[in-house]
Amino acid sequence: MPRKNYFFTSESVTEGHPDKIADQISDSILDAIIAQDPVARVACETMVTTGLAFVAGEISTTCYVHIPDIVRETIKNIGYTRAKYGFDYETCSVITSIDQQSSDIAMGVDVGGAGDQGLMFGYACNETPELMPMPIMLAHKISMRLSEVRKQDILAYLRPDGKSQVTIEYRDGRPFRIDTVVVSSQHSPEVHMKDMREDIIEKVIKPVVPKGLLDEETVKYYINPTGRFVVGGPMGDTGLTGRKIIVDSYGGVGSHGGGAFSGKDPTKVDRSGAYISRYIAKNIVAAGIADKVEVQLAYAIGVPEPVSILVDTYGTGRIEEEAIAKLIRKNFNLTPKGIIDYLRLRRPIFKKTAAYGHFGKNDPDFTWEKTDKAETLKKEAGL
Repeated sequence: MPRKNYFFTSESVTEGHPDKIADQISDSILDAIIAQDPVARVACETMVTTGLAFVAGEISTTCYVHIPDIVRETIKNIGYTRAKYGFDYETCSVITSIDQQSSDIAMGVDVGGAGDQGLMFGYACNETPELMPMPIMLAHKISMRLSEVRKQDILAYLRPDGKSQVTIEYRDGRPFRIDTVVVSSQHSPEVHMKDMREDIIEKVIKPVVPKGLLDEETVKYYINPTGRFVVGGPMGDTGLTGRKIIVDSYGGVGSHGGGAFSGKDPTKVDRSGAYISRYIAKNIVAAGIADKVEVQLAYAIGVPEPVSILVDTYGTGRIEEEAIAKLIRKNFNLTPKGIIDYLRLRRPIFKKTAAYGHFGKNDPDFTWEKTDKAETLKKEAGL
C-alpha cells in the first residue's frame, strides 16, 4: 500500500561544497572537450582537499584543453578566491593523471552499444510545478539562495560551503506542511550566531519557501546547529566527483542505480540513461497517466537496447503498468545513440547540471525536462 501520513526529508548542498566542487570541475573539463570534439569519450574524476585538486580519468579525444586552467577558473567562479578560506584558485596545486579509454570498452561503444552495464531510474510526481518531489526542490532553492546572498553581498560574511535540509509532513500522500529546515553555512569568524540565525531565516529561507507551507508556530529551524562553521570547503572535508548522487537526483525519493553523472560523456548510460528515464517519467505524469511514476532502465555493456524496462506508479496509474511499459518502448528510442540524438547531449551543457540537481530546472538546454511527448502519450493511453 502507498504511504499516506509520513515525514520525508531531503538535503541539498551549495556549489561550494567539496563534493560539488569536484563535480563542477569534472563537468567543466567535459564541456571544454565536447565543445571541440562532440564525439570524445570522457570519464573524468576529481578529488579536492586542502590546497590540492587532483584530476584523473580516461579521455579519448582529438582536441587539446589545458586542464589546470579549467580547474582554476571553475574554483574561482565558485568563490574560493582567498587563501584564508583554506583553498583558493590561485595557490592550489593541480595534478592530472589522464589515460585513454580502454579499447575493450570502445569496441562495444563504437558500434552503438551502451558504455557500461547498469541500471538507471527516472522519477516524476505532480506535487510541484517542476514535477519533482517537494523536499528536494525546496532544499535546492534554499541552497541556491545561500549562494545568491553570498555572491550579491547581501550576507557578505557567508563563505562558499553550505548545506540545506527540508523535512515535509505528508498527509494522505500529499505535502501538508514544512516540519523542519536545517541550514549550515560556512561563515567568517566575526559573525555572531544569533545574527546569522536571524539572517538565514529572514533572507534565505522565507524568500524561497511557499508561505502556505510555513507555519511559524510549528516549523523548527536549525541554523548551523553546531554553533560554528568557519573551517569548510576542501580544507574541512575532501571532495570527490560523484559522491552526491542523491542530491543530484530525487533527494532519496524512489530508487537509485548507484551510478554518478558528472564527468561522463553521454555514451555512459549512467548519465544518458538517467536523463531519458527522467524525461519518460516526467512526460507520463504530465500526460496524467499517473500522479507519480518511477521508470527503471537496465543496460548491458556493448548492447544498444535496454535489457529491461520497469514501471512503478505506486498505485496512482490510470492504466496498467504493463501498458505504460509498452507505450515507452513504442514512443522512445532507448539506444544510447537514440538518447544522445534526441536529447542533443553532444553539447557543452553539463557544468550547469553539476550543482543544485540534474532534474527539475527550467533551462532550455536541459532537454530531458521537456514535456513534449505528454499529449502523444495521453492520446495513446486513451485518456
